[in-house]
Amino acid sequence: MSDRPPLPPFTAETAAQKVQAAEDAWNSRDPHRVSLAYTEDSVWRNRDTFLTGRAEIVAFLTAKWERELDYALRKSLWAWTGDRIAVRFQYEWHDTTGQWWRSHGNENWEFDAHGLMRRREASIDDVPITAAERRITGPRAPGEPELPLR
Repeated sequence: MSDRPPLPPFTAETAAQKVQAAEDAWNSRDPHRVSLAYTEDSVWRNRDTFLTGRAEIVAFLTAKWERELDYALRKSLWAWTGDRIAVRFQYEWHDTTGQWWRSHGNENWEFDAHGLMRRREASIDDVPITAAERRITGPRAPGEPELPLR
């Protein structure tokens, strides 16, 4: 098995690198690319859905991005210790009717010694927004400030 740096135990700098790498991967909307950050037997809770393993992760993300169109995400480091990282995030997307949504949430991550995520727990709420209320429209800009809570 090859390592996926940065590796635990995390520092403020390496935890922030891990968070940015996750944001970049998820913004690619490529389920296979995203799945490579997780162990073969990774366990997830995403809202009320429970998954185990990369194949289920790929299937889940494929369906997610078929329904959450023009998805754009921001993650920010909340806390870290040893092999764990907590993040808060927001992402925006629209459904097939054109309704825009802002999804807010928190994730707890646990990593193995090789830097692969073995556990992910995500709590997420969706808020309808208008197209004019959007504030996440593409990749993170250099120096972009952290998103507000609302």
